[in-house]
Amino acid sequence: MKLSLGPFQGITDAPFRNVFKRHFGGIDKFYTPFFTGIQKDHAKNLQVEEIDPTCNDVETLTPQILSIDAEEILRFAKQCQQLGYKEINLNMGCPFPRVANKRRGCGLLPYPEMVETMFEKVFEGIGDMKFSVKCRLGYFDPKEIEAIIPIFNRFPLSELIIHPRIGKQLYKSEADVERFKALIPYINAPLVYNGDIFSIDSFKRIYNTVQPVNQFMLGRGLLANPFLAEQIKNDMTDTRGVADARGVSLQGEPVGTHRNTKYSTKSMRPPQQTNDKTERLHHYVIDLYEDRLRHAGGSPKVLGRMKELWSYLMNSFESPQDIWRKIKKINALKEYEEAVEIIFQDIKITIK
Repeated sequence: MKLSLGPFQGITDAPFRNVFKRHFGGIDKFYTPFFTGIQKDHAKNLQVEEIDPTCNDVETLTPQILSIDAEEILRFAKQCQQLGYKEINLNMGCPFPRVANKRRGCGLLPYPEMVETMFEKVFEGIGDMKFSVKCRLGYFDPKEIEAIIPIFNRFPLSELIIHPRIGKQLYKSEADVERFKALIPYINAPLVYNGDIFSIDSFKRIYNTVQPVNQFMLGRGLLANPFLAEQIKNDMTDTRGVADARGVSLQGEPVGTHRNTKYSTKSMRPPQQTNDKTERLHHYVIDLYEDRLRHAGGSPKVLGRMKELWSYLMNSFESPQDIWRKIKKINALKEYEEAVEIIFQDIKITIK
């Protein structure tokens, strides 16, 4: 069984991914938040730490693009391959109207002819670069995917990640796990389930429903509870290699031991080895903040990204709304630092 972490704009960037790997185990694969605007070879927006192989592990990271232009996708694939990446992912799942109304993200799903034409051009030119897709059931209607599946099946997708909601739902209501299950026999590509995995119990219920699928993408649940992947793998195995007080990760390496990158060798402090979840969480939050601060040259702009994370992380504490009231109004670095210390001193975490 493999677990991945889905991309979140403004949160799961290179500093986040590298700090997360230092403090927690269980995630086998990461995706960048989507890139856009790849208008020429050697595009400037790809000359950034977010995709720089000296800042990332190219073996476990897949760059993602949001596009409806086959030529742009091919430029992206070529530049990613030159950097050492072996796979790119196409975002056909973003549900937000400002994206979907332009027929991008899941706004592309009602237009199978566009998808087919685009895929034909992409697979004519992509060579040996792997190409995967993340999508929803549709934008307006969950039956939209039925016209897209035969197109997916025409091409050698490296994986197909499906979030079983429609775009118009955004994240309302529950993910339709039964609908995902019904699609399994009709899809050729390796399938990845994504949606509403918030706990061991919700994972087990979904896992038992969608067998034989054995790849799962975590998202909001992991942002709220960074221990979730460890907990799931611990529960689903005989506990060999699960992170514990000795700091051994699910992959059998010390937590914080990952490939040699700019982040790991120059700017990161070694993680504190402890079995206390409150301490581990506290160290992770401080480490991420300090790393963001270093790379932002001390700019208070980092507070925006930390607030984005806290909008999820607050749900792993008692009195989450009290936490959010403390965090959301902060505009100064010192204020934020003091608020974090008060939170960890005064409010208990609910993670078991």
